[in-house]
Order: sequence, then C-alpha cells, then structure tokens
Amino acid sequence: MRTIQEINTAIIQGGLTNDELVSIIDAVKFARSRLAQATKYSLRIGDNVEFTSSKTGRLTRGHVTKIAIKYVTVDTGMGQWRVPANMLSKVDDRAYA
Repeated sequence: MRTIQEINTAIIQGGLTNDELVSIIDAVKFARSRLAQATKYSLRIGDNVEFTSSKTGRLTRGHVTKIAIKYVTVDTGMGQWRVPANMLSKVDDRAYA
C-alpha cells in the first residue's frame, strides 16, 4: 500500500501507466460521490451550513432551503446558491447567530 505522498510523487513524476491513472481517478470520483451522499443525508431543510465560494473564495454561510439529487440550495441572505453537497459543512446553530 502506497502513502498519499508516494502516490502524488508517482503521478507528478509520470511513474504510473494510463490504466493506473484511470483507476485512481475512478476511485477519487467514487469517494467524492460517497462523501457527497453522506453529507446530503445528514442535512435537513433549515440547517445552517457554510461553504467556500468558488466565485469569491470567501467562506459563505446560509441555511438549507432545498435538497436535490446533486445540489443543495442554500439561502445566504443575499441570494440563493446551488452548491454540491460535498462542498458543504454543517454549522452549529450557536456559531451561526
């Protein structure tokens, strides 16, 4: 079993075959999907969440208004954002106030 650093080094140095790279990409996609699914199942409408905006790079907070198959709609008070579930983190209600 290789460590993360060994895998990164092998990828950067070109020490992997195309099949090995495809296998790594598939594993990462699968892991992201499972992470998003677990996050989505832990959310409820009205929960306070935060995410880093890809447009501004800032931490954005809001509350969940809709949970769809791939995206969660978050109302930030200054508009609604459709955010992939794996980008969201639940925020303690006391920390949000």
